[in-house]
Amino acid sequence: MRYLVRDRILGIGDDYWIEDDRGNKVFLVDGKAMRLRDTFELKDAGGRVLVDIRRKMFAVRDTMVIERNGEPLATIRRKRLSLLRNHYRVSLADGSTELDVSGRILDREFAVEYDGELLAVVSRRWLHVRETYGVDVVREDADPALLIAVAVCVIHLAQKEREDG
Repeated sequence: MRYLVRDRILGIGDDYWIEDDRGNKVFLVDGKAMRLRDTFELKDAGGRVLVDIRRKMFAVRDTMVIERNGEPLATIRRKRLSLLRNHYRVSLADGSTELDVSGRILDREFAVEYDGELLAVVSRRWLHVRETYGVDVVREDADPALLIAVAVCVIHLAQKEREDG
């Protein structure tokens, strides 16, 4: 399943829809304004919160956390000691599962993998609409809300690193 995401997702306070490849509104991104930290909610079409995304303020390295129902689901940070600048590690809350995210993050051309198996591809190549990228969830048993949240987080972290660095 392919989802279309507008690059505005990085603006705190912006609310907008993520559509599927047929143009149906699937997820609502609710950017929380007036917060001291970067916070987003990803909601389904009925308004139910699927995941909360927030930037961890007091971490040694820039870190984002994805929560579901108030419980940590995943932690995202740039991979240490990686030769690739755009290489991120996603540690799931179960403690034993890690996802690898690598590619040209700022160009919106990267992949999300688990143990060498492709879970999702993020790309602008398929699209002609400016400022839009696709999240193509490859595995049917994968959690699309989690993978979209991972894409949002790594793009946000990469942009922050570029601005700070």
